[in-house]
Amino acid sequence: MKRKLIAAIGIAGMMVSIAACGGDDGGSDTGADGFKGDTLTVWAMDGSTPPGWTKDLTAEFEKQTGATLKFETQQWDGIQQKITTALSEENPPDVIEVGNTQTPAYAATGGLADLSDLKSEIGTDWTEALNESSVFDGKQYAAPWYFANRVVIYNKKVWADAGITDTPKTRDEFFTDLKAIESKTDAEPLYLPGQNWYFFDGLTIGQGADLVKKDGDKYVSNLADPKVAAAMEIYKEYQSFSDAPKDKDEATPQQADVFAKGNVGAFIGMGWEAGTAIAANKAIEKDIGYFTIPGETADKPEGVFLGGSNFAVAAGSEKQELAKEFLKLALSDKFEGALAKENGVIPNKVSLESNLAANPAAVAAAPAAAFGGTTPLIPEWAAVENDPNPIKSYMTAVLNGKSPAEAAAQVEDEINKRLSQTS
Repeated sequence: MKRKLIAAIGIAGMMVSIAACGGDDGGSDTGADGFKGDTLTVWAMDGSTPPGWTKDLTAEFEKQTGATLKFETQQWDGIQQKITTALSEENPPDVIEVGNTQTPAYAATGGLADLSDLKSEIGTDWTEALNESSVFDGKQYAAPWYFANRVVIYNKKVWADAGITDTPKTRDEFFTDLKAIESKTDAEPLYLPGQNWYFFDGLTIGQGADLVKKDGDKYVSNLADPKVAAAMEIYKEYQSFSDAPKDKDEATPQQADVFAKGNVGAFIGMGWEAGTAIAANKAIEKDIGYFTIPGETADKPEGVFLGGSNFAVAAGSEKQELAKEFLKLALSDKFEGALAKENGVIPNKVSLESNLAANPAAVAAAPAAAFGGTTPLIPEWAAVENDPNPIKSYMTAVLNGKSPAEAAAQVEDEINKRLSQTS
């Protein structure tokens, strides 16, 4: 999960002050002298630990354990190699924030401690979709911390001009609304470039599709699967309402900057992107609204890619028990709820989503979290997404007229080559 997720929420004015939250207090019965004299080192990414949450958690942890809590802020740029190196050293940081899709790679090296006992103790009601990335080879190597996913960010004025009075609850209703904008206004109904790869990944999740499959003892591309093709056909229908280039992604140009001009009905993006639009055109702030990406039926939102972070304990840490005391407290209802409230991120259990009430983008994102997923949770996957991403090429080929099967055949050799690379 990128630093900008948190930073731009502030630009949009969507961050709210922290307040006391309900639920358990976490922690243990160890007592204030149980770990007296110890220091627990936690690596957390820039932007992940807001000041109110960090101050209160540190005070509570030190009161309960007698130990000192030391947060060391890390930057996303170059973090994978830095963590890999740290985990191989004799004195690694004790607790590490790791990107959810990066977790399997660290677990595969043997660098993370098995937290299965912690899961049994405090994680029985973690949202299953959010916990999946913390599990590798059937063992719990991390704990789900916070998440975010895409929503529909729309221009209320454009929708009103088209005579639309409510937000859609199904995919077909969404298409109907986009057709109304197309026929009744001069606005571009939806800004969707051809290579918004993470939205496409969400559609594959919604179709129950897997992007890889096992072939003997190795993974290979599953892009030719009819379920993947069905997801791509849905994407193609969405993209038919857009004038965006078919061979670019959402950052080229920044889709929020396009939306900021005021002549686009909607785009699909992260909640913080509204802040980018407002920074480009303050006048548009009053017209911005959000809704959950609708699925085939009203009772189940569209599948979404879940970006986020897990907490892991270094296998080489000599403070395993103290690290677990930290996780019990940091992931307790009190502090997990407080983080959701202060940073506007999706908490690791549904019962804590009420903490998002003051953040409309997060409220729109939360319903889809339970139906979300990630890219394939295998160490080999990282190479597939390296530029030039062959799946983006697949998407453009389909949008330019090739069948999904033909487009898949063009890129699967490259995907398989990357999947066979050793990490």
